[in-house]
Amino acid sequence: MLKTLSPAILLAISVAPGWAQTTAPAADQPAVQGRSEENAMRQAEDAFGTSVGRETIGLYNSSSVRGFSPIAAGNARIEGLYFDQVWGLTSRIRRSTNIRVGISAQGYPFPAPTGIVDYSFRKPGDTARLALVTGGDSYGAAYAELDGEAPLSRSLSLGFGGAAGTNEYPNGTDSRYRNAALSLRWQPVAALELVPFWHRSETYDDEKAPSYLPRGSALPPRIERRRFNGPEWADYRTTAMNGGLLATLRAGQGWTVSGGIFRSLYADHRAFTHLLTDVTPDRTGNRRLIVDPPAENSSTSGELRATRTIAEGPRLHKVHLSVRARDRQRRYDGSQSFDLGRTPIDARYDAPQPDFVFGEQTRDRTRQWTGGVAYDGRWRNVGEIGFSLQKTDYRKRLQKPGLPLATAEDKPWLYNATAAAHLGRDLVAFGSFTRGLEESGVAPSNALNRNELLPAIRTTQGDIGLRYALWPDMKLVATVFDLRKPYFNFDAGNRYAQLGDVQNRGLEVSLAGRLGPRLNMVAGAVLSRPRATGEGVRLGRVGARPVGMSRRSAELNLDWRTPWLDGLSLDMTASHTGAITATVDNRVALPARTLVSLAGRYRFTLLERPASLRVAVSNLFDTFGLELRGAGAYDVINGRLVQAYLSVDL
Repeated sequence: MLKTLSPAILLAISVAPGWAQTTAPAADQPAVQGRSEENAMRQAEDAFGTSVGRETIGLYNSSSVRGFSPIAAGNARIEGLYFDQVWGLTSRIRRSTNIRVGISAQGYPFPAPTGIVDYSFRKPGDTARLALVTGGDSYGAAYAELDGEAPLSRSLSLGFGGAAGTNEYPNGTDSRYRNAALSLRWQPVAALELVPFWHRSETYDDEKAPSYLPRGSALPPRIERRRFNGPEWADYRTTAMNGGLLATLRAGQGWTVSGGIFRSLYADHRAFTHLLTDVTPDRTGNRRLIVDPPAENSSTSGELRATRTIAEGPRLHKVHLSVRARDRQRRYDGSQSFDLGRTPIDARYDAPQPDFVFGEQTRDRTRQWTGGVAYDGRWRNVGEIGFSLQKTDYRKRLQKPGLPLATAEDKPWLYNATAAAHLGRDLVAFGSFTRGLEESGVAPSNALNRNELLPAIRTTQGDIGLRYALWPDMKLVATVFDLRKPYFNFDAGNRYAQLGDVQNRGLEVSLAGRLGPRLNMVAGAVLSRPRATGEGVRLGRVGARPVGMSRRSAELNLDWRTPWLDGLSLDMTASHTGAITATVDNRVALPARTLVSLAGRYRFTLLERPASLRVAVSNLFDTFGLELRGAGAYDVINGRLVQAYLSVDL
């Protein structure tokens, strides 16, 4: 449908609210001051994806937006600035995460086709704060987190945090972790703010459970949850780090210069891939273990942006000049494979650890520079218009042992256009068209070319929609979208490669806000029609439905503040996912499922300090389900799980 609409037509028929930015937070949502006040349901502006502290709600998340992964595509931002994420930000330095797609991307400079994962940074403030969060769950996980802020002078504030805990997973494995963070907020003059930060995390004793790959066109037999059959020595340890500098200079005469430089790193000290292949209904399979030597993935990235703001009566103009860059390097492979024979999938495997002999490793390096200009114009009570143009220079080098150096490069022009119009006091129409160059991730661990970096791809996205204020505290958003990109999955030789192209057309709906003085609702649904095209589909070797995608999903979140006890609220979440295509030939799908969670939160005073106790039961009806780990590979999802944590602002 949107294929026939040019950017100019989309711009002409599109829409927006007044001249305040269409993505501005609702006026009834106060800024969060402490960890005890974190509440994703009350702070969400729409149903498209919000994460605050330990809570996440919404139709989308950082790994899935409109059927694709914005993180794999390279679409992460910190305070709006480009960030080539190797390891994600945790709540030590992240205040919240929002998925910017559709109307929430209006007015956002340089959007991307697969959506934006927008991190809000936890900047140290001018008031001393200390927050403790501790909790656990019925599987046996336990953790403690401590975060604080301390003014050191009139111009300098310190932020710090640390956490330690254990994780327990539905497949019976567990792990331990610890992390720490430091940040400074320095304002030597009123117009200049500098925020350096550092965050390090370690995960260890992390056991590797198998992925189940059935024989033929079938799902695996029922997998027993909370049971790990070894080998016990197949655990790994990782170290991850994020660090960098955020800077903002208000230069006067409407000029603002903002910049960020970031270093993101993830290092495996030793890693395992555990596979049970050719699994049959008699509950047997071939056990295979792949052991990797130390590997590393790191990136240095950043953006420098100058913005000129011009106020002209009821009109506001913004012009952005931007330069982005990244330098990502990876070292991987050299693995050793052990075929451990055919065994019952429920049998304990206790064989001693073999000697590991690793081979040479593959190295790749990706460098990319992007320069661009963007315009955003808003006219109070009339509308909004924006566009950007970027030129990017993408270069990749791949050095495999024993093979000549392989190189690739691309230098496309990228662009986007957005518009919005205020059709009445309560009705806004909007639209956009975006062309981008995105990463396509890496080949999965069960592929012949496992861990191989896939090529950059050109993608396009168009959408049009309406936002209607049913009443001041309740917003309805409906968007029709069309997203297109190359389709990567397993070929006949078990290589992960491009099989053709994929198009996802659909309708997404969000309804969020207050239903009354005590009741908040965040609800949404996506109906889509993903389709693969190409020679493989025409010849019947590849199914027309892309792997890992569903035609429908829906979520309902309710938060009710009870009248009989001040500070007590009850909330529930019901999420539905339609059948998910599980194999390239489309002969197998994960069945549709609906999961329900119930929770209660009690805000009170503990030793004269604000506190909050939250108890939640997820998967209330103990629904059994499988998680897709790549085409034809499966693991189990959580069963019924009781979680509780206490937050205290000290």
